[in-house]
Amino acid sequence: MTTQAVLQEAVTDEVVESKSHRRAKRPRAGKKSVGMFLCILPFLALVFVFSYLPLYGWIFSLYDYQPALGLSGSDFVGFQWFEMLVRSPTQLAQITQVLVNTLAMSFLGILTSFLPIVFAVFLNEVKAPWFRNVVQTLTTLPNFISWVLVYMIAFSLFSSSGLVNSVLTDSGIITTPIKFLDSGDHVWLTMLLWSLWKGVGWGAIIYLAAITGIDPALYESAKIDGAGRFQLMRHITIPQLMPTYVVLLMLSVANLLNNGMDQYYVFQNAFNMKHIQVLDLYVYNVGMTGNNLSLATAIGMLKSLISVILLVVVNLIAKRARGTSII
Repeated sequence: MTTQAVLQEAVTDEVVESKSHRRAKRPRAGKKSVGMFLCILPFLALVFVFSYLPLYGWIFSLYDYQPALGLSGSDFVGFQWFEMLVRSPTQLAQITQVLVNTLAMSFLGILTSFLPIVFAVFLNEVKAPWFRNVVQTLTTLPNFISWVLVYMIAFSLFSSSGLVNSVLTDSGIITTPIKFLDSGDHVWLTMLLWSLWKGVGWGAIIYLAAITGIDPALYESAKIDGAGRFQLMRHITIPQLMPTYVVLLMLSVANLLNNGMDQYYVFQNAFNMKHIQVLDLYVYNVGMTGNNLSLATAIGMLKSLISVILLVVVNLIAKRARGTSII
C-alpha cells in the first residue's frame, strides 16, 4: 500500500470518528421535540378548555332555550333568532346603534394607538433612572386597578355631589351641578379618556422592551454625524419601533368588534345607555338582563365569525404589504 493510500485511509477514519463523536454528543431531535411539546401541553389544555370547549354553547342559538326546562326540554327553532336579527325593525335598529357605538369606540382607540409609542420614546429619553422608574410605575399601576374601582374614583370626582362639582359650586363658577356621568353627551370621548388613563402606561411597556433591542451602534454613528436627541428619536428610535407598532395596529383592526365589557358595564346608566352600549355589553344585557340566552348566543356567534373574517383579511394584507403574516 502506498503512502498516499495510507494517509487517505487515516484521514477517512478520523472524519468518520469525528462524525460519530458529534452524533453521540448531539441529543436526539425526537426527544427534544417531545420535551418541548410537554412544556406547552398545559397551555394547550387551557386554550382548549377556555377557548374551544365553550363553542359547544353555540347550540343554544338553535333552540328557544328555557333554563327551567333545560336544553332537552326547549323547543328547537333552527335559525329563527338569526332571521329575527334581520327581519325585526326594532331589533335591527338596536343592532345598528350598538355597531355604531362599537366601531366608534374601536376607531377612537386605533386613532390614539400611537400615544403609548410616543410615551415610551420620551420616557426612554429621561436620564435619571429613579425618576424614569417612578414615572413608569405610576403610569403602569392604573392597569391593575379594576374597572369597578375606576368607576368609584370617577363617581367620587365627577358625580353631581362629587369633588369637582363641589369645588365649582363653592367657587361660584356654576350654580347647577354638571352631569358628567349622568348624561349621554360625549360618552365616547369620556370612555376613551378613561381607557387611555388606564392603559397608556401598560401599552408602553412593549415599546420600551423593543427600544432596548435597538443596536446601540446606530445611535453612536448618528451622534458622530452630529445628530441631536430629537433627530435620534425621529430617524432611529421611531423607525425601529414601526414594525412592532404595525403588528399591534393590525391586531387592533382585526379586533374591531371586541371592545370588552367591564368598562362600559360599570359606567352604563339610564341616561347614557344608548351611546355606551357596545356589542359585548349588548350581548350580556340581552342574555342576562333580558333573559334571552338564545338570542344572545346568536349575536355572539355572528360577532365571533366576523372577528375571524377580519383577522384573516388583516393577515392577508400584512402578508402582501410586509411579506410576512401575523398568524
